[in-house]
Amino acid sequence: MATIRMIGSAAMIRLHGVTKEYRQGRERIRALDVIDLTVEPGEFVSVVGPSGSGKSTMLQLMGGLDRPSTGEVLVAGRSLARLSEDEVTIFRRRHVGFVFQTFNLLPALTAAENVGLPLLLDGQRMRDLRVRVERLLELVGLGARAGHRPDELSGGEMQRVAVARALVTDPLLLLADEPTGNLDRATGDTILDLIRSANRERGQTVVLVTHDPHAAAYGHRTVTVRDGRIVEETRPAAGVEQHGR
Repeated sequence: MATIRMIGSAAMIRLHGVTKEYRQGRERIRALDVIDLTVEPGEFVSVVGPSGSGKSTMLQLMGGLDRPSTGEVLVAGRSLARLSEDEVTIFRRRHVGFVFQTFNLLPALTAAENVGLPLLLDGQRMRDLRVRVERLLELVGLGARAGHRPDELSGGEMQRVAVARALVTDPLLLLADEPTGNLDRATGDTILDLIRSANRERGQTVVLVTHDPHAAAYGHRTVTVRDGRIVEETRPAAGVEQHGR
C-alpha cells in the first residue's frame, strides 16, 4: 500500500539530478536536463518558462504521472521510483490534487460526483461522502450547482469544481498546470485565490506551472525553467505585499 507520510524534517518534494528524455522518430529529445529542486512542506512555488521549456514535464514527475529517465524524485521523503505502478496510482489518488487547464471533468457526472470521484475510485460510497463534497462545493462558491453537469457550467465554474475535486482527499500536494489559461483575468484570480487559500489555510504544498507573471506572483518563490534547465529562482522582495498576502 502506498502510504506516504512526512519523514522527520524531509522536504515535501526533492528532485535530484533529474533528466527526462523522449524519442521523436530517430531523435532523442531531452525535456529536462539535470534538474535539482527542493520544495519545502507548506511552500507555494510557481514554475514559469516559455512553451516547451519542460515546466509541465517537471510537474508530471512530481505527481507521479511520469517517471524520470535518470535521477530521483522524492515526495515526503520517499522515492517514487521504488513504488510499483499500482502503488503510484494509489499515491496520486490519495496524496496529490491536480488542477489542469482543461478542467478534465467527466461530462456524464454532476459537479458533486466529479468532486467525489477520487474517493469513489478509492472504494468509498457517494452517500458517505455527501457532507464532505457539499462543504467543498460551498467553499468554492458552488453549493447551489452540485447537481449540474459540466455542460451546464461556465468555464470558471468548471475550474472551481476541479479545484474542489483536487482538495477532496486533503492531499499533501496541490499541483496546478496553467489552471487559469482558459479563463479571463477576474475568473482566473478567483481560481488563484482558492489555490492560495488551500496553501495558507489548509496547509497544502502548492506547485503552480504558469506562463503568466501575474499568476506566478501568488507564490512564495518563482522558479524559471528554460530549455529543460532551472535558470533562476526568485522570491518577492522583503516587505512587499502581493495579491493581498
